Amino acid sequence: MAAHVIDFLTLGNNFGTPEMRAVWSEENRLRQQIEVEVALAKAEGELGVIPVEAAEKIAKSVDANALDFNQLADESVKLKHTFMATINALQRQSGEAGEYIHYGATTQDIVDTATALQLKQAFDIVQRDSCLVAQALKQLAKKYQYLPMVGRTHGMQALPTTFGFKLAVWLDEFVRHLQRLNEIRERVLVGNISGAICTYASFGEKGPEVEERALTLLGLNTPNIGWQAARDRFSEYASVVALISGTLGKIANEFYNLMRTEINEIEEPFSAGKIGSSTMPHKRNPAALEGIASLTSPIFKSVALIHESMRVEHERDAMSWRAEWIALPEMNIYLSAQLQIALAVLKGMKVNAAQMMKNLELQNGLLLSEKIMFELGKKLGKQTAHHLVYECSMQAFEQEQPFKKVLLENEAIKAEFSEKEISEWLISQNYLGSAPEKVNVVIRYAEQSGLLEE
Repeated sequence: MAAHVIDFLTLGNNFGTPEMRAVWSEENRLRQQIEVEVALAKAEGELGVIPVEAAEKIAKSVDANALDFNQLADESVKLKHTFMATINALQRQSGEAGEYIHYGATTQDIVDTATALQLKQAFDIVQRDSCLVAQALKQLAKKYQYLPMVGRTHGMQALPTTFGFKLAVWLDEFVRHLQRLNEIRERVLVGNISGAICTYASFGEKGPEVEERALTLLGLNTPNIGWQAARDRFSEYASVVALISGTLGKIANEFYNLMRTEINEIEEPFSAGKIGSSTMPHKRNPAALEGIASLTSPIFKSVALIHESMRVEHERDAMSWRAEWIALPEMNIYLSAQLQIALAVLKGMKVNAAQMMKNLELQNGLLLSEKIMFELGKKLGKQTAHHLVYECSMQAFEQEQPFKKVLLENEAIKAEFSEKEISEWLISQNYLGSAPEKVNVVIRYAEQSGLLEE
């Protein structure tokens, strides 16, 4: 029976995707470890470290599907070792050639390299889905490039912007995330087969050649030197995961707020029969958005745990190592859910353009106080204009009067400016600055990066 929410039949897909759970499953973990053992035997056979016949027999005989997990578990309890039972099982499968299974390697060689193989699978999923999210953001940024809406600072209305500009900011972030993934790939996807303390002593003179050949067979890069005591590769990957998750959590939280009944500018996808509340039938809750946002915090905690694993005792210990077994699967599984749910939201969300326009007028013109100040400042001086507009703004706010009315009643303003001028300055669509043009800049950069190819 499942004991972790990731594996719950009823809730699991809120916390991860089946595809990513499969990558970090116990079955796949064992399968990748066996792949490493086979590659090691092949490399040693090719280089004459073990008899070539033994290497061929091992490659043909070992079979992850034939292993009994319950038997492995029972034997591991007796041996009080996390991998020896697997070695014994592979030895039994290989007959006399089994004497050469795991030849020269230490457990951490196999487990670290197998983890790198799992991470390679996870990396591909994260990279693919991050690209899909970026593509969706690009399409939406272009679609809503000129759609005006309220920009908010400190939770309050600030100035007009466009919905496309908001989306372009996030697109630019995701392009940087894709660049980061590209940049770290070669450093992160590296195996390690170098013996008990990474000196290759157990392999003889051909140790480095064995490692390079085995890792080449596995499609992993070869390290300059063994990294059993250097866990920065996993930490670097985790840092990028945290950045991607942070952006997704921020997007979800922003949409969550824009979906509030009182703001009502967007709505996450809704399908017939979707229940918002067990007791309030009218509710259309931001369940998907809450799901995305809720996963950033546990990912940050898992990333922190990965960073803790960099603190290694001497040449190796199990304290740091085991922390990775917890944190790497969790952060990847949670991120897979965030990416997939975000993609569904971006593809299916409803944008309420009419409400965006309505919210632009919510403060009866106060949203354009900056525009008014700079226009007045051309004749009166900026600081004088600021003082005048501040007084008018506070009066309009506190007395709940239209901003235009208060401005036109001010003697200093009325003496210099016409009602027509002030009316034009209070049109939100006329004060978007370079927002629409900047959307083009971001989209052009994203396309030229070559990272968003359809």
